[in-house]
Amino acid sequence: MKLACASIVGLLATQLAALAVPSQDFGHFKITEHRDPEKRALLQDLVTWDKTSMFVRGERLMIFSGEFHPFRLPVPSLWLDVLQKVKALGFNCVSFYVDWALLEGKHGNYTAGGIFALEPFFEAATSAGLYLLARPGPYINAEASGGGFPGWLQRVKGTLRTSDPSYIEATENYMSHVAGTIAEAQITNGGPIILYQPENEYSKFCCGIDGPDGNYMQIVEDQARDAGVVVPFLSNDGAPNGYNTPGTGEGSVDIYGHDNYPLGFDCANPTIWPAGQLPTDYWQRHLRQSPSTPYSIPELQGGSFDPWGGPGFQKCGVLVGSEFERVFYKNYISFGIKFLNLYMIYGGTNWGNLGHPNGYTSYDYAAAIAEGRQVDREKYSQLKLIGSFVKASPAYLDADPLHNSTTLYTDSKDLLVTPLMSNSSVTTFYVLRHANYTSQASTSYKLILRTSAGNITVPQSGGTLALHGRDSKVHVTDYDINGTNVLYSTAEIFTWKDFGQKKVLLVYGGPGEHHEISISSASTPSLVEGPEAGVTMKCGSQAVVAWDTAPQRRIVKVDNLEIFILDRNSAYNYWVPELSSNSQTAGFSSKETTAGSIIVKAGYLVRGAYLEGSNLYLAADFNATTPIEVIGVPNSANALFVNGQPSQYTTSSNGDWATTVTWADPKFTLPTLSSLDWKYVDTLPEIQPGYDDWLWPFADLTTTNNTWRDLTTPTSLYASDYGFHSGSLLYRGHFVSQGNESILYINTRGGKAYGHSIWLNQTFVGSWAGVSTQNNTNVTYNLPPLQAGKAYVFSILIDHMGYDESGFIGSDLMKTPRGILDYSLAGQEKTAITWKLTGNLGGEDYRDRTRGPLNEGGMYAERQGWHLPNPPSQNWESRSPFDGVSEAGVGFFSTQFDLDIPAGWDVPLSFKFGNSTQPPAQYRVQFYINGFQYGKYVNHIGPQTTFPVPQGVLNYKGTNWLALTLWAHQPEGAKLEIFRLESDTPVMSALGKVDFVGESGYSPREGAY
Repeated sequence: MKLACASIVGLLATQLAALAVPSQDFGHFKITEHRDPEKRALLQDLVTWDKTSMFVRGERLMIFSGEFHPFRLPVPSLWLDVLQKVKALGFNCVSFYVDWALLEGKHGNYTAGGIFALEPFFEAATSAGLYLLARPGPYINAEASGGGFPGWLQRVKGTLRTSDPSYIEATENYMSHVAGTIAEAQITNGGPIILYQPENEYSKFCCGIDGPDGNYMQIVEDQARDAGVVVPFLSNDGAPNGYNTPGTGEGSVDIYGHDNYPLGFDCANPTIWPAGQLPTDYWQRHLRQSPSTPYSIPELQGGSFDPWGGPGFQKCGVLVGSEFERVFYKNYISFGIKFLNLYMIYGGTNWGNLGHPNGYTSYDYAAAIAEGRQVDREKYSQLKLIGSFVKASPAYLDADPLHNSTTLYTDSKDLLVTPLMSNSSVTTFYVLRHANYTSQASTSYKLILRTSAGNITVPQSGGTLALHGRDSKVHVTDYDINGTNVLYSTAEIFTWKDFGQKKVLLVYGGPGEHHEISISSASTPSLVEGPEAGVTMKCGSQAVVAWDTAPQRRIVKVDNLEIFILDRNSAYNYWVPELSSNSQTAGFSSKETTAGSIIVKAGYLVRGAYLEGSNLYLAADFNATTPIEVIGVPNSANALFVNGQPSQYTTSSNGDWATTVTWADPKFTLPTLSSLDWKYVDTLPEIQPGYDDWLWPFADLTTTNNTWRDLTTPTSLYASDYGFHSGSLLYRGHFVSQGNESILYINTRGGKAYGHSIWLNQTFVGSWAGVSTQNNTNVTYNLPPLQAGKAYVFSILIDHMGYDESGFIGSDLMKTPRGILDYSLAGQEKTAITWKLTGNLGGEDYRDRTRGPLNEGGMYAERQGWHLPNPPSQNWESRSPFDGVSEAGVGFFSTQFDLDIPAGWDVPLSFKFGNSTQPPAQYRVQFYINGFQYGKYVNHIGPQTTFPVPQGVLNYKGTNWLALTLWAHQPEGAKLEIFRLESDTPVMSALGKVDFVGESGYSPREGAY
């Protein structure tokens, strides 16, 4: 489309000039023509695409990405640690959500500083050499409370996620600020952000809403463009529906993408792969839906969430472990996927009540990187093999899939093969799996391959290949090693490098497999390392090497190519760091490093490498004494430094360096929590005689804007109508008895696994202790005899587990209220009870600006701020949570301890709960570390008993304040039997300084009640 007039040309020219100035304020930058792709293209040419893949700064790339939410790790100085671990997988991108509820806890008050600031995350991504996909919503889902919607949206009358004016108005402040911040960090401003996703999974409609509504999507997109976002829009359709694809009118995106969670979330049966869940037609759908854009999946299953009462993330790790990665991820490679984002790559923690009610504190997600940031899961290592292979295979970037076949490429009908043929070379990739992907059989086969030397049946040297159950292979033909042609390889390629004087190729196979590789060379192969048994080599028009996989490494040389033959477990120990020019920043480009850089064998983790003069520096982590081998040492290097320390090394005959890093268990002592000096205070004084609630807000609204349903009470008792959205809720119902009240009926709602407890004056009436499957309950309680004419108060404590998500547009499930939904008192009219309520002090005018709007609830100790460091506990009772409370109620316990973890060590620490009582005692605990609520433990529901807490929230070099609330549901009270601080394997680390974020402590709160 041509520009309409000279004035628009002039405007765009001015905007283009502004883009060249890094300090340009994109927060006030307006684009008047959002919907014209030609006009938009003039604003940026750094991120482009064709039908097969994307280009960044002119370089064709597969974007291999992992999902990481910085808000689930509230220590900004640890973000680089996670990002470096993603980069070490061979990935080049990270996708991130932004949680609106944490940034605009009060309508019109956008706050994104401290641990919630986005700029440090963008800086960390730049330092790690990773691009970013920005996904700020406004709706994110993400197993976050309300799907990321702030609680005050319950008071918006309009239907959420639609073009209703009241909802759109509610989003404007957030979107203008967050999109403006994102715009400033775009690649056009020198930042790492290359893509922007408007909305999220805008795909499911119900309740009278037809979708998709192009007008609504266009509004969301225009909000981003108005704020200065010029990078391409990538969609995330909840399934391959073909919604909002390019060129389809209002709300269409630049690049279409969809998500897929093929194995679902049945962690209770982790070895069962349901039939029919491995897609086979996604490439064909893509050609029908969006043939002009690269095939993209912005969310592919990288793990699994787990509900309250679930089997636990350890079982989820079996369901979506390394076998899942080998079968499913290679299957998506067979579709020619060119943008792939794994959800999650690192899950983190639902600290501070930020999670949704269907999940507990841990958001480990069984991801490749554990909640405690460890990378010793096999799925991390397996993922590195896949990521490194794609990164080292430029022919894949423009390869298109051919048709699947069970007959053309193998001699076994039990196997299915999908070839992908490069459009720019003769390279072909053959993705092989079982036709029945759930099969656990080992199947022997031969391959029939089309090569530049003609059709070849392999193995040529005799024997057969084998595909074990729940495995998959990527075989290659005519694979280019910078001028050396791998005619075929049945072993899978990890990576390759050209070091000038020699080339190195790493291949691997699984246990009990036979493999063969052929190089287009007439030279005779020679075995230069490893046992000869099980290896055959021959030459002719091609050099052919065959072997049986074994744990001991073999190196075969053909001309100047060294082929490292590994078994899969040994391959896990190799790393391919990009050789950057300094210690601060890794490179973004893979163009310079595919044929260059180095290969390092080093065990647990290699974060990076750089060359400074003649010094070669490695940044690496070690969880055991580890031999190191540097392959492809730069010619200019003559000294080796590991984590900044000089390291003596030996040099092999082929110029590689070898050294050993010694690991010795660091000396530190963790406190015994049962031996600490604990202080206790009753945190339910509301049930004591004489308690005065005159400062409490009245629950006096006779109507509600919440459209969930009509009120069934004289005044609204929805907590959100009064600005309370997290933690615990407390109600006080005043009435004067007529002497004949005997029964209280009450309907409360708090989300899955919630509980409530009720007192009449100081008399315990009863509890709903909660179950994992119910988010509300109707209960009838018998009351003790009441005295006519006497004033009474019901005190009702309700646990708020977070708001429901609004995945289905039209359902407005996020508006499902929390609190008291209905009640009746036999012998009284409903109007006889006057209600007050509270949650966190100040509600939406929350007091703790450091830890955000959701961290606190309505417990008395929380309202006073006693959960923060250095509370006024000098005159409190000395009592331990191991003594507990002797009746139904809530005790608050506080203590302090010191840590002195040696510098240079990354020591994962966790708090462990447990109870041997059968049936389990019914109680719930929330605990705070230096003011951060870092765990909600429900003893009788579970499954979580171990709660990791990161350095930075914990002060590893000083004093820590630990507090907890112990809520006993039963008349006999409750106590902790097991509560201890534990460490996982210490890691000798290149991790830099970690800043402590918990310094903000207690001070008396004005107006606290």
